[in-house]
Amino acid sequence: MRDFITYKKSLEILNTLTLKNNLIEKLFITDARGRVLAQDIIADHNSPEFPTSAMDGYAIKYSDQDKQSIIIIDKTPAGSISKTDVKEGLCIKTFTGSLMPQGADTLIPIENVEVKNNAIIINKKVPKGFANRDIGENYKKNEILIKKGSIISFAEIGVMASLNIPLVCVFSKPIVAIASTGSEILDLGEKQTNDSQIRSSNHLTIEALCQTAGASTLQLGIVKDDISSITNLMLEGLKKADIIVTTGGVSVGDYDFVQDVIKDKLNAKVLFHGVIIKPGMHILIAVKDEKLIIALPGFAYSSTVCAILYVLPMIYKLLGSNKKLPLVKARIKQDYKMKMKKTIFTACNVYYENNEYSIDFEGKKAGTSAILTNMLQNPALLIQDENSSDIKKDDLVDILLLNELK
Repeated sequence: MRDFITYKKSLEILNTLTLKNNLIEKLFITDARGRVLAQDIIADHNSPEFPTSAMDGYAIKYSDQDKQSIIIIDKTPAGSISKTDVKEGLCIKTFTGSLMPQGADTLIPIENVEVKNNAIIINKKVPKGFANRDIGENYKKNEILIKKGSIISFAEIGVMASLNIPLVCVFSKPIVAIASTGSEILDLGEKQTNDSQIRSSNHLTIEALCQTAGASTLQLGIVKDDISSITNLMLEGLKKADIIVTTGGVSVGDYDFVQDVIKDKLNAKVLFHGVIIKPGMHILIAVKDEKLIIALPGFAYSSTVCAILYVLPMIYKLLGSNKKLPLVKARIKQDYKMKMKKTIFTACNVYYENNEYSIDFEGKKAGTSAILTNMLQNPALLIQDENSSDIKKDDLVDILLLNELK
């Protein structure tokens, strides 16, 4: 008899698992968008390196604002440097991005002054240091600006460009090989020949999830329920991929051969087979030749939930990413009973209103773990711990935001 472990224990096992993905590649910064940074980005200079004007105006000494007028002696367009110093009673017209002239400590905006006879008359005073960008206001030399493990987006690209970094090191994408098992399932385009056959969606749903998480995918399609075919598929996956994901064949049926292949044919090290969760209690995760094998249940909703819970975090780990599953608190709009002593993941609708998330179950269908349509529209997963009690209306509950995975 198999020993089932708790959901918490299964996460502990995977969190301590060491996965190797030492491959790093260099990309042009705009080609690296969406990739995981494999190095710290450190400033090699101060920004700005000198006091700089933040707007168009006149560089003055703050104490001169009480004078009736201040004489204009020069101007410094952006990209030029004034050779004249600001002294008492004198000012220099200065433009956005220009270096502040020596001697000036404040910039008075153009709209605050009236120009008359080559002098300015101040109509509205400003605080000392106004519109004067200090050295290092943006960042300081040797400051870590972007940490290793960050996902590169537009802001990261902009910062790297400002540091004159054209090429950046990123972690290579892990490869995930995906297959569905079952003699009763049909791939896209295959013709149905009897009423017991069903159309498989699992391998394509999981492929989409893996690609969204940042992995490259190797689609192995559908394999029939026989030990030889499943063994060959697994061996092919182990040659080419970092993670092999299958659906079906891990329960207790006469034709559930995936578990037999993993344990007996491959002699893989089984990390666990069976978790006290719903859906997906028969999930099996093993390691072979430093490759991870994740065998998921066959029902569509069940395999998808388990792929989110177990496959995606392993992709994040291989990528060297700091990314985590999007878990948040939400307020529930109705009473909801605890139905069994398992960690349960139930599809629900999520809304953001009144500065908090809320959930309900309007339109969600009750039934088996095959109802993938429950994940359409604005979905989340309500998470009930195995030791939870019944939930009352307006309680705060734990949810996983499914649309945040996109």
